[in-house]
Amino acid sequence: MRTFAYTRPENVDAAIDALAGSPGAMALGGGTNLVDLMKLGVTSPGLLVDIGRLPLTEVRETAGGGLRIGANVRNSDLAAHPAVRARYPVLSQALLAGASGQLRNAATTGGNLLQRTRCLYFQDVGKPCNKRVPGSGCPAREGVHRDLAVLGHSPHCVATNPSDMAVALAALDAVVHLRGPEGERAVPLTGFHRLPGEEPHRDTVIRPAELILAVELPPAPAGRSAYRKARDRASYAFALASVAAALDVRDGVVRDVRLAFGGLAHKPWRAHAAEEALRGAPAGEESFGQAAEAELTAAEPLRDNAFKVRLARNLAVRVLSGLTAPAAEETAR
Repeated sequence: MRTFAYTRPENVDAAIDALAGSPGAMALGGGTNLVDLMKLGVTSPGLLVDIGRLPLTEVRETAGGGLRIGANVRNSDLAAHPAVRARYPVLSQALLAGASGQLRNAATTGGNLLQRTRCLYFQDVGKPCNKRVPGSGCPAREGVHRDLAVLGHSPHCVATNPSDMAVALAALDAVVHLRGPEGERAVPLTGFHRLPGEEPHRDTVIRPAELILAVELPPAPAGRSAYRKARDRASYAFALASVAAALDVRDGVVRDVRLAFGGLAHKPWRAHAAEEALRGAPAGEESFGQAAEAELTAAEPLRDNAFKVRLARNLAVRVLSGLTAPAAEETAR
């Protein structure tokens, strides 16, 4: 039995003070990932700061026409929110693709962004892992890595980010609002998660004692959006590859596009090269395929996961093609 202290602060400032006052402290939201890691012995916080009842549960309109989503909004509530379903279907679909109904009822927006990789070596304290114990090695590179990264990895880590929600937020140009001992700041979602480099134990740019307050969405992109995920099981499985896309087509030509991949890297992968290739191009499978290939030329697959490159390419073509189809045809897919 590993002992730890527990506190439930009444407001955000008290929560930050509690985190800052104990170097071993961790924030507890829905607990759907942190509690599992504690049971496995992967993490052993000296203090749990329960932020689950802080008043960060509102989804509200912003002055600029977007949405501000509180860090404690439950995944199931966010997926079902009328404004999200109507204006940001890619986000609703991504949320519903994650985990199970029971877990979505507990998991929070902030917690989803901070969840750790499901790499087998990270979760097994009997194995070395640079993410868990810096400098101990990355056995996944020569071991079991079928599900792991093909983009942005380093000699120190080939883990992947498991979030579905974050992939959609990356495509939507979301911004993460944080508060800590140094005050408040805003970080673009695409810059919130890190590639492993030489410090794979640092998943995000969050600072000690900082809390996620909210995620802000800009006005919905023009056109249509969708999320699709390829996985080994029909439900309750992490992505081998996933695609979040928003596409605006006028007179058969791509006017604007947002594209992000999941399951391929240490962070949601915003596909800037593919977007650049598509803007002004004909909206069709050939252009979609060429754009995806332009993005995926940066891939460096390992022995057993090269299939993910082709999978991601075909998934992107399928999602983008679906967004150009008539509504009735899309519904039938």
